[in-house]
Amino acid sequence: MAFKPITFCTTSVLALTLAGAAHGQDAANSGVSDTDAQEIIVTGVKASIIGALNVRKESTQIVDSIVAEDVGKLPDNNVVEALQRVTGVQVTDRAGGEAATITIRGLADPLTTLNGRNVFTAANQSFALQDISANLVKQIDIYKTRAADQIETGLAGQIDVKTRRPFDFDGFAISGLARGIYNEQADTYNPNVALLVSDRWETGIGDIGLLANVSWSKTKYRNMSTTAGAFVPFATENPPAGSGLGPLERMFSGWQPGLDYGLPTEPGSTINYNGVDVPYYLSRDAVFSSDLYGERERPSANIALQWAPNSSSVYTAEVFYAGFRGHTFNSLQFSFVDWWGNPGPVELYDGTNIVKSRTVDDVYGFNSGDYATNRTDSYVYALNGQWDLGDRGKIVGDVAYQTSTNKTSFLAMRTDRVASQITADFNAGGGIPSYHFADDSLLADPSVWNIAQFYDNANKNKGSAITATLDGYYTWDEGFIRRVKAGLRYDDRKASSYVRSQDGYLGASLSTLPEEALFTNSGFMKGIADVPRSWVLPSGSWLAGNADYVRGLYGLPTSDALSLAKTFDIDEVTMTAYVMADAEVSIFGRPLQLEGGVRYVAVTTDSNFFDRYNAGAQTRSGSQSEKFLPSFTAKYEITPNLRLRFNYGETLRRPNFGDINPNYSLTGDLTNVGYGSGSAGTADLKPTHSKNYDLALEWYFERNSAIYVTGFRREIQGLVVPLTVMEYIPNNGIVAGATDYFAITRPVNASNGVLKGVEVGMTYFPNYLPSILNGLGFQGSLTVLDSKQNIPMTDSAGNITGETTSQFFNVSKFSYNATLAYDRGPFNARVSYVWRQGFLHNNEARLFANPIGVWFKPEESLDVQLTWNVTDRIGLTFDATNLTKSKQQNYYKFGDVGNAQQFNLGTLQLARTFAVGARFTFD
Repeated sequence: MAFKPITFCTTSVLALTLAGAAHGQDAANSGVSDTDAQEIIVTGVKASIIGALNVRKESTQIVDSIVAEDVGKLPDNNVVEALQRVTGVQVTDRAGGEAATITIRGLADPLTTLNGRNVFTAANQSFALQDISANLVKQIDIYKTRAADQIETGLAGQIDVKTRRPFDFDGFAISGLARGIYNEQADTYNPNVALLVSDRWETGIGDIGLLANVSWSKTKYRNMSTTAGAFVPFATENPPAGSGLGPLERMFSGWQPGLDYGLPTEPGSTINYNGVDVPYYLSRDAVFSSDLYGERERPSANIALQWAPNSSSVYTAEVFYAGFRGHTFNSLQFSFVDWWGNPGPVELYDGTNIVKSRTVDDVYGFNSGDYATNRTDSYVYALNGQWDLGDRGKIVGDVAYQTSTNKTSFLAMRTDRVASQITADFNAGGGIPSYHFADDSLLADPSVWNIAQFYDNANKNKGSAITATLDGYYTWDEGFIRRVKAGLRYDDRKASSYVRSQDGYLGASLSTLPEEALFTNSGFMKGIADVPRSWVLPSGSWLAGNADYVRGLYGLPTSDALSLAKTFDIDEVTMTAYVMADAEVSIFGRPLQLEGGVRYVAVTTDSNFFDRYNAGAQTRSGSQSEKFLPSFTAKYEITPNLRLRFNYGETLRRPNFGDINPNYSLTGDLTNVGYGSGSAGTADLKPTHSKNYDLALEWYFERNSAIYVTGFRREIQGLVVPLTVMEYIPNNGIVAGATDYFAITRPVNASNGVLKGVEVGMTYFPNYLPSILNGLGFQGSLTVLDSKQNIPMTDSAGNITGETTSQFFNVSKFSYNATLAYDRGPFNARVSYVWRQGFLHNNEARLFANPIGVWFKPEESLDVQLTWNVTDRIGLTFDATNLTKSKQQNYYKFGDVGNAQQFNLGTLQLARTFAVGARFTFD
């Protein structure tokens, strides 16, 4: 959930840049900000909300923003959390006490820029926004539309994160904060600190400014979830003669796993098994619980040096660093419920062949101690120069180098046993399963567990880029043409990926390990789910600290003999050029502002792929593409307070580098379905192309208030969807779940789609409220989305047999947010509620008999922030998140098949947090 920073407000927010001044490449070029002639003197939470409103009002494009209330103070702990209250933005994947995934108008690929420069994490095309500390951020602009001078990628739009620079201040400034955040679910107290120091001097060689801004946070969290497994078919209690099946025996053949809609659920449905039509039941293959303990640490820093030798030039050198350190220990307890040796009673849902509850004897299960580490270091080094061409124009040059490395490791030791009996109700109420063994206490007895499989994996991904841009513009006060702008951009992006893996099987009693090697949890999902509360397994911290000892037990190579194998090495060069013009004409005595341009993009990609299942055999690949992308914007002032905007633009989504790697990544048959699974890329994957239309009407009915409505449409060609093919892959080296057959899923450009919708937003700070109510305000928005794309349907050989339609992933058809703000005297308050309708999250691997779509139930978050400004320099705060203690739940559904009751899947309890803190500002 969101962790709000300290609220404290002493500075004013100026009306923001004039129309046409802030676009993607322009943002990197902003040294000394121009300000509107008219100043809005407001403070605190009101300053933040009104500042964002003015960004939208003065911009040519359709832009929503978040403006820091004061130095180092966004209203949330990281950028993703801050964006959840922006019109058209939806966030999800809230595990670990924070949101991790963001969509803009239903699309999940926003271009991320830092001060206008494209940034990325490791070998990805995108940047992990949650790694940017809110303490470093001055402003975030969310561009819903794009002009020719903005970078062309990201169908969802552009998120530009602006950091502070020394020329933002008149002189010396120092600001700091310290917060303690209590995570109720993990029962931990977590620190968040930041410090900004900035100064500027008048010297004989001009004005010089230096700023350093650092932030550090550490969070310990706990994720508890319980899940009813996938569907597979079983014979009924009385299978027909000749089938060869016993009562309630699992049917491994005669049906095709991974059908989009799953197997039919009508009573009496049959499968042709051994030439006999056999009625079947659909039941879960397993039930399992995950008790994950995690810790993450985020150091970050921004250093900027500015020099203005005269009034017509500014030079800026800056370094940005974002780091992530994380480790998780997942205590996994898993039990199959699919054995038929001595079948027990079965209960069906009325009118279906779906099993609601059952009792099963002699069930195989395993516990798994999984320990994972994750480390990321991302650096951006940049030099920017601006030169005025009199008072009419400007030339801006920018050179940046960035590098990002991500390293992960994974160790897992499984223990297994056969339990005498399990009784499971796959939905005991509210979509939450319930299950118990004949003797739950044996789950915590090491002597009944056998040490089984061991998994040892590691990955490293690296990315770097050198980017140079040159932009220039010239303006006129009169005539039809008011500004002409042109620019060039060169970007050389490199990415590489490395991996290693090994596994083995031991076969010894868990009790033979030393006592410190064991971990037993407690209080699992107490008060939430009727499931076992405690079980024993290998400790994650012990595994990490004794990795070579464990490898030795299994007879596997130890760390001195381990090395990573390269899987791909890619060099992508992008060259772009654009030209655009702004114009103005009077219609009915009111100004019509026009902006049109075209961007030319040429991309050359050279790739080397290495097959780790074939002694690192190298495959070379290359591709070239070029595209002209036009854009046009019109903004008409119907009245001084009523504005109409129209925008047309075209954008691209480039394939992820991992999606063009044709080599396999394989997993054995770990769930006894008869074959393993795997993935591979498609070397000739093409970019996705979108034509974008936006029409907005905005009414600024008071100085600090507005209502705006935006309709939009995205026509998208070449969407990437997964296709699964059964393949024979011998000599693959897999020990756990050994098999030569794999269901391989590859991405293909096999879908087109349309996304359309309406956004409505409102900001209202009335100026007529009496007495203590003066200072009350409201900000809210709602978004209605409709999406549709064609999805190819395939047979088990991967042949396309037809197609169906589906909505886009992670798109809620309806969502809204509402914030009630209060800003008066020394007190600030903000109460925020965010809600989104249920949505299709992903399609599951094609291994089972259920519908492949995984849908999430509606999600919500209620947060509160309270501030007391003790003095003009010092403030104290209290924040609370997820006050409703919401859960994240999902279920199976594809088309009209599936629901949250009979097809329920997992339940994750989300953490509630409380924070207190203090901050100071001296300038």
